[in-house]
Amino acid sequence: MINRILVLITSVFILASCQNDDQKRIAENKKQIQKRQVIFNNIKKGWVFYDTPVTEAAENSIATWNEWRLFIAELAQKPKKTIGSFQQKSKVLTKKAMALNDNIPFDFNVPQVKSRISALIAKVQMLDLYINLDNIPDKKVVVLVAEINLELVSLQRQMDKIVEKSKIPTEEGESELRNMMNSSRAIPNVINDYNTPRVE
Repeated sequence: MINRILVLITSVFILASCQNDDQKRIAENKKQIQKRQVIFNNIKKGWVFYDTPVTEAAENSIATWNEWRLFIAELAQKPKKTIGSFQQKSKVLTKKAMALNDNIPFDFNVPQVKSRISALIAKVQMLDLYINLDNIPDKKVVVLVAEINLELVSLQRQMDKIVEKSKIPTEEGESELRNMMNSSRAIPNVINDYNTPRVE
């Protein structure tokens, strides 16, 4: 009899503790849902890219540089529904940014443009990394969006500088002067040491 009473009391305690655990889990789930909603709203508000070219050179290059056009078009499409859609968008943006290194137009295939493309790719990859973490740092994501915008403007201004420089006419004899200043064409500076043995 005493054993039955003990079993009954312990089962009542177990059931009561299970109900408390369920209530705690439900409360924690509600907190997590609210937290994810706040993160989603912050990211949605801060996800604003400069998806229209700011310089004439960047606008004209859209016609000839397919990868640039696709990247700008991808920036223009903003995800709306869930954090998962932002995560998918960041993966697509990373692929499109990586493709910018392919088929760079001849005029823009210079170290200044390539370094700005590399900086842009690094920022887009960081955005992809942060937005795919378990605990998404929404403030860092918003800051990265602003940094990506700065990199975009820097790249477009560099492209504009290159176009402006190409419009400047060269003076007569300037190309010959450049060839003369080219160090790869220079005569090597060889010091004649008459004491070293030579093979003749």
